[in-house]
Amino acid sequence: MMRSLYTAATGMDAQTKRIDTISNNLANVNTTGYKKTLTEFEDLVYATLRSSGTADTQGNRLPTGIQVGHGVKFAATEKVFSQGNFEQTEKQTDMLIEGRGFFQIMDTDGQIKYTRAGSFKVDDTGRLVTNDGLPIEPQITVPDGTEDITISKDGVVSFKIAGQNNPSEMQLTLARFINPAGLKSIGDSLYEETPASGAPTVANPGDGSMGSILQGFVEGSNVQIVEEMVNLIEGQRAYESNSKSIQTADSMLQTAVGLKR
Repeated sequence: MMRSLYTAATGMDAQTKRIDTISNNLANVNTTGYKKTLTEFEDLVYATLRSSGTADTQGNRLPTGIQVGHGVKFAATEKVFSQGNFEQTEKQTDMLIEGRGFFQIMDTDGQIKYTRAGSFKVDDTGRLVTNDGLPIEPQITVPDGTEDITISKDGVVSFKIAGQNNPSEMQLTLARFINPAGLKSIGDSLYEETPASGAPTVANPGDGSMGSILQGFVEGSNVQIVEEMVNLIEGQRAYESNSKSIQTADSMLQTAVGLKR
């Protein structure tokens, strides 16, 4: 059987997964805090028909060999944590991280998860929570009677309470990772730590290389529609090219089968 049939099939499978990834990026173009995903490929094993450097019958060393590849594999996907667009909401509980870092979220399983989506709400107990009701960690609770909330760049959350001259304050902290691309996406705009990401470093916003907080803004998706559409067209054409390779191999086999003495 011709290798090209299987080789081209691996190309079609790889491009299918690439288009799946691009489609997910486009679907999340308006998702707060979403980070686009890149795809990476690797070539498969080669059949070595002749090794380079071997000597021929005359004793001359051949400068090149003969290797035939067996296609491509979908090797990895990687999140790109470049800064997304600044979107002003003017909501006092909305926050944007300008620079590195993640908000820490207490999940229902009691484990800390991480997010770049800073669209927070106040629940019935006064806690700042995500759209799914998960509280921010360390817990930030809005006192009863609060008239105004101010969040500084270094994460100090101040509450102006009716009848009190001095505001009540709480400190927000962020987490950063040496390899954020190693975080695992678990949906709901959340990530969880993995051995590849390394352990989190927790610090106040603006401390060292940690990003600062911008109140009244949220971070938009970093997906560039034009770039993704170009990638989508490129992936479609690559898929069609691999399909054409299969058709060509099939035509060659049909010719070979039809040979007569």
